[in-house]
Amino acid sequence: MSLLVEQINKSFAHFQVIKDLSMEVKEGSIFGFLGANGSGKTTTMRMILDILRPDSGRITWKGNAISAWPRRTWGYLPEERGLYPKMVVEEQLLFLAQLHGKSKQAAQKELDEWLERFHIKTNRKKKVEELSKGNQQKMQFLAAILHDPAVLIMDEPFSGLDPVNVLMLKEAFVEMRRRGKTLIFSTHQLEQVEELCEDVVIISKGQAVVQGSVREIKQKSGRNVIRLKLDNDTEAPWLEALDGVHVTKKRQDYIEMQIQASINPNQIIEAALRHGGMVSRFELAEPSLTDIFIGQVSEIALPDSP
Repeated sequence: MSLLVEQINKSFAHFQVIKDLSMEVKEGSIFGFLGANGSGKTTTMRMILDILRPDSGRITWKGNAISAWPRRTWGYLPEERGLYPKMVVEEQLLFLAQLHGKSKQAAQKELDEWLERFHIKTNRKKKVEELSKGNQQKMQFLAAILHDPAVLIMDEPFSGLDPVNVLMLKEAFVEMRRRGKTLIFSTHQLEQVEELCEDVVIISKGQAVVQGSVREIKQKSGRNVIRLKLDNDTEAPWLEALDGVHVTKKRQDYIEMQIQASINPNQIIEAALRHGGMVSRFELAEPSLTDIFIGQVSEIALPDSP
């Protein structure tokens, strides 16, 4: 069972935002939905939520059109926060949960548990505007989940959070998955996607350019990453002249480069020794999702050659 997006298109006036987009989100998984600003992520999320309707194509959950499911099926954390700033936190969250059909008693019990988990019990009687940005974000998350939705859709959920709160939210994601929930989230912090997600899609200009499991995407990227440290040559300018090698980063503790998958990594060591290098670190790794994202989106963004 899954959430299926099949060949959807969406235009506003004469501008096509989404073009033949398809993707599958497995039930009970955490799914990364990636793309640059303006790529169509938010529009797609709103179509999944049935706030907007696609011009063509279809979106289904467990085989049925999303319009057939009750509103409580979905939880939504928008990028633009939507809580009432002058309303007391506890009253607001309980009110929203009851709007989605949750009893006040059940919502109260769930709220107590999450406030304890997030270490914000003392904030329950405060107005939203009195909270820090991080605590407002936690409350927005609770507003999205308190009615116990089957599918949780989040637009930039880690925005504005410090490392401690990022960790708390990631742990909450894992807890939701443990409960059998399906989570879809967009973010520009791709290390969170690598840590949490099994499957991802990267879209650019409303089209999917990469999709599949994180592991498969890395393996199919066609390149590897090498980190090399030469104790007597921190710059190693000769690396730039090697075929199939692209130096991406120079630091005091290593030089990082991307090499084509067809190149034997031993060639880098051999070249270093020929140039009199003293190799103290040599590490071969797969490219990160950040590397793949930048490469794919940059290629799409480049103008056509004349």
